[in-house]
Amino acid sequence: MKKILVWVNCILGLTWLTLSGCEQKKELQPGKWRGVFTVDEQEVPINFEVSRAKNETIFTVLDGAARDTFEVVYVGNDSVYISPQTFEYRLFAQIQADGSLKGEYRNLAPGNTSRILGFTAYPGQEYRFIEPGKEVKPAQDLSGKWSLTIAGRTGAAANRVAVLSQNGNILEGIILAITGDSGELEGNVSGDEFWLSGFSGAGVTYVRGKMEGDDKITGTIGFGSRALTFDGVKNDTAALADAYQLTHLKPGYDKLELSLPNLEGEQVSLDDPKYKGKVVVIDILGSWCPNCMDQIEFLSPWYEQNKHRGVEVIGVSFEVKDDLAFAKKALDRVIKRYNVSYPILFGGTTDSENVQSKFPALNTFLAFPTTIIIGRDGKVKSIHTGFSGKGTGKFYEEFVEKWNRDMDAWLDEA
Repeated sequence: MKKILVWVNCILGLTWLTLSGCEQKKELQPGKWRGVFTVDEQEVPINFEVSRAKNETIFTVLDGAARDTFEVVYVGNDSVYISPQTFEYRLFAQIQADGSLKGEYRNLAPGNTSRILGFTAYPGQEYRFIEPGKEVKPAQDLSGKWSLTIAGRTGAAANRVAVLSQNGNILEGIILAITGDSGELEGNVSGDEFWLSGFSGAGVTYVRGKMEGDDKITGTIGFGSRALTFDGVKNDTAALADAYQLTHLKPGYDKLELSLPNLEGEQVSLDDPKYKGKVVVIDILGSWCPNCMDQIEFLSPWYEQNKHRGVEVIGVSFEVKDDLAFAKKALDRVIKRYNVSYPILFGGTTDSENVQSKFPALNTFLAFPTTIIIGRDGKVKSIHTGFSGKGTGKFYEEFVEKWNRDMDAWLDEA
């Protein structure tokens, strides 16, 4: 009779009987949270929100105006797996007695050498770096554009542009490089110091800086021995090198050759009848690359709206493992999330030599994504290095405006 009573009370959720043989399942507390990653002994905070819809728990990362939703799977009575929608990463965490989380963030891609990041999180905490009541009046307003120079780098690789927006002690921003942008970042200003952080699902970004008099800043981007040291000056006209001038065809080339397997193992070539007489967009990408996802978020709906005009898109993906089955699994998630209807081909591993071998006509390969436009005559019209997502504001708007203007002209060619 005692066993039957314990079983009934477990079903009813009466937790006072847990010592008698049942344990109530723990769930993430709804509301705002503060999480902290530990990277090279550096604590990097983020904010997220937990909500519920029907029987589903929703985990949403909050970075400035950006919102990124992760999948939550409960394991056992007190553990969770939290996964981004496209990247090969997962947060393994245990729900503690006080409702907090403790665990680690891992890269699940085969053969990866990424660091395992410790993670803790507490419900009901909404601050980023500075606890309420401990703020110090900012020495100045950092809002605006900043030209950053990376120490030890030369040429276009030495340049960054930071676009910052400050409201009291709250700081938001984004950092652009020729390879793409950091994603939206959020943080605080206190006295003459400032901090920013962001979490894309493929890793965390950390910026620490100091104001050096009027309109000058110094600081680091990243962690430990991998951190980039920068000097910055305020500059309303700050801009990167022209992304259309960084990658070009070698002398003597005006066309590309391309023949690679799609995700079903079928060979696809630019010589296929499907592409003859059409404008063709080649998007060089990787499922692991946040800037590539920003590119696809733009490109996929653009293609749907314009494919009737005589344009085709081919994605060419390079992954961390030279295995078609692995690539298909990773890219199927991308295809589903962004409603991709054009083919994505598999080019092998991500190392630059391999990428270059698949595109021997290119003078160099600098960044994922790289976008190549081929005209109706089969000749290369344009090559764009990197991508600046929606969070970059005017930079993104200027890209879209030029893209549509150029594509209209090429699609109108006989």
